[in-house]
Amino acid sequence: MNKHTLTLATALVTTLTLGVTGCSGGAKSGGSQDHKNPAASTNGAVVGGTPQRGGTLTVLSNQDFTHLDPARNWVMPDMDFGTRLLYRTLVTYKAEPGAKGSELVPDLAEDLGTPSNGAKTWTFRLKPGLKYEDGTPITAQDIKYNVERSFSPDLPGGPDYAARYLVGAKGYQGPARGRHLDSVKTPDARTIVFELHTAFAEFPFAATLPTFAPVPPKQDKGPQYDSRPFSSGPYKIETYARDKQIALVRNPHWDPKSDSVRKAYPDRIVVTMGLKGNQIDDRLIASSGADASAVSWAQLRPESISKVLTKADVKARLLAESSSCTEMVQMHTGRAPFDDLKVRQAVQWALDREAIVTAAGGPAVTDASSAAMPGSLFTGGKQPDTLKIPLSGDPEKAKRLLKEAGKADGFSTRLTVSVNDKAIGEAIQQSLGRAGIKVTIETVDPSAFYDTIGDTRNRTDLVYTGWCPDFPSGTTFLPFVFDGRYIKEKGNSGNHSLFRDDATMKRMDEIAAMTDGTQANKAWQELDGQILAKAPVAPGAMKRRSLLVGTNVAGAYGHTSWSGQIDYATVGLKDPSKSAN
Repeated sequence: MNKHTLTLATALVTTLTLGVTGCSGGAKSGGSQDHKNPAASTNGAVVGGTPQRGGTLTVLSNQDFTHLDPARNWVMPDMDFGTRLLYRTLVTYKAEPGAKGSELVPDLAEDLGTPSNGAKTWTFRLKPGLKYEDGTPITAQDIKYNVERSFSPDLPGGPDYAARYLVGAKGYQGPARGRHLDSVKTPDARTIVFELHTAFAEFPFAATLPTFAPVPPKQDKGPQYDSRPFSSGPYKIETYARDKQIALVRNPHWDPKSDSVRKAYPDRIVVTMGLKGNQIDDRLIASSGADASAVSWAQLRPESISKVLTKADVKARLLAESSSCTEMVQMHTGRAPFDDLKVRQAVQWALDREAIVTAAGGPAVTDASSAAMPGSLFTGGKQPDTLKIPLSGDPEKAKRLLKEAGKADGFSTRLTVSVNDKAIGEAIQQSLGRAGIKVTIETVDPSAFYDTIGDTRNRTDLVYTGWCPDFPSGTTFLPFVFDGRYIKEKGNSGNHSLFRDDATMKRMDEIAAMTDGTQANKAWQELDGQILAKAPVAPGAMKRRSLLVGTNVAGAYGHTSWSGQIDYATVGLKDPSKSAN
């Protein structure tokens, strides 16, 4: 890497490390860290010791995956599952707990990529002998093909770094009818070159995303590929009944000698879907029979937190790593009445963040948010409070703002939340109601949530959702949540406020062009407050990802780069003979 690339990449990793350190002690909703958070006792550690090879690891889930197709997979837990088990990417993250999990290592590629042309060109060389589940070779052309198919209109919802950075990407519609991107070159089967229209020193971080996994053209079945991605990782799909169960078995052509990250301890991994959240929690708390060899997919229900924290033996099996994600009420800024700044500010002032923290499980697993970006992207690892709004809100100030907007009698609106966040939706409903804003809640199954709110024509005025940085930089947060140039009619991601602000977009371009990493980080932090003043969103909360594992589970930790989800690269069983067949 050239000097600029090394300096900026080092600054980014340092930023994330500071953020993780700042959160690991456990913060109260007001941001104080004057006590040890009982939920964070296993942070930075491996639960259960080193696994033994064999057995069946069961994942108890209340939902199906949003997407497993690597061109569409852009939800943190799904990306963890997909890239650790089913397909490999050019670059990936270390399989270690704590801050070391933010470090990059080569995956399919031999190194982290070679920049040239001022970091506008990136070249990767694949390792020799890589194979798919049927024994056929993995080629650079297959990675190029998946990058290209990520542009296909019938495959919405996936990471769009390629669309934002590749030369000639504007207007490209995918590889149908033999159309290809000249800016992705494959001079031979093991070499791939990306030509960007602007310098992008963080490109190796982007290369960890599923977009940069291989898909052989002969196996591609368009939208149906979601149900049967072809494996380049340690496991392949044996069966997949949507919304019911997916079973993975070993890929005999995966070579552990080529893979320094994935350990592939279990013989089988079975995800059982459609379970009730409380049912999952109770089964894992009891940890009897086959459930001793199980882990949870979704976070603990708020009412289960006290059951776990009051029992030392159960608390020892709790993972509650900071998710490094922020959740917020996003308002449809292109639709009345939320096209009025005063109305949006009224929502910010009416929102009771203390009630959201309580609804999400309390301060042991949730902090109130005061910014758009997470604390890990701010100097010192702590969010600033630029709006100076009380945590419990100020309904009288909200009413005055509504009166100034000509809405003295209030108005009615609708809010979409995931089923998992119904209690949070009710807290939002009650707090906005104090100011005269009558909210009707619409709940959506988690697996369909992002597709639902990504339909910009048919979605509700309000959505409660979050964003997680794909890597430790404001580059991967504010532009994805607030840049109006990348709003899509279907499969819209990140910018669910549909915020289009010329001054904001101009400033984003200026920051992206900065060559000093420290200067850029400071500028992103300042822009965060400037955006909040324009009120496209109301900050809500930051959650720890609270996951419980069974007593026979080993090698478990919440991975910082996967928003605290269990790292499926290393998890397994203490005694495989005690697991289900």
